[in-house]
Amino acid sequence: MNNRKFKYPDTKAYEFVVSRLEERGVDLADLAAIIYNSQIEFEPTLTMARVNEYLQDALHKRELLNNAMVMLELDRLTEAGEVAEPLSSIIKNDAGVFGVDETLALQIANIYGTIGTTNFGYFDRVKKGIIAKYDSDKGHVNTFIDDLLAAIVAAVSGKIAHQYA
Repeated sequence: MNNRKFKYPDTKAYEFVVSRLEERGVDLADLAAIIYNSQIEFEPTLTMARVNEYLQDALHKRELLNNAMVMLELDRLTEAGEVAEPLSSIIKNDAGVFGVDETLALQIANIYGTIGTTNFGYFDRVKKGIIAKYDSDKGHVNTFIDDLLAAIVAAVSGKIAHQYA
C-alpha cells in the first residue's frame, strides 16, 4: 500500500547514511580525496572545496540514500547474525556470483548517467584508497560497503564530468 500521507524523511535518511558510514570508519574526506585525485587531470581548475560540494549534493539524492541505507543495513545485519541462511553465508563470503552488491551500487553510480557506470567499473576494479581498506578487511562483513563507496566516488566523478564538459 502506498501511503500518500507519508513524508519522505530526507534529512533522517541523510543523517542515517552519514552516521553509519562514520560508525564504519569512513571519513568523507577520504572519498573526496579519491574523487579529487581521479578528476584533477581532466579538470585542472577543480578544487577540494568544489569536490566536497559535489559530494554533499550526491549524498542528498534519494536514489543514493535509498540504496546506501539498504547496503549498510545488509552488511550490519549479516555481521550481527540477523540474516537467515543461505543469504548470510553468501553475503559473509562476498560470493562472486551474488552480484546484488554491484547492482545496488550501479543504481547509485548511474545517477549521473553512463559515465557514472563506467566510473564504477573502474573504481570497483582498482579499489583506490579507503575502498581498498574495506575490500581487504576480512574481520567484518564488507560485501556492500566497498561497492557503496566505489559507487559514491563514481557518481560524484560523473557529476564533475557533467559540470565541466
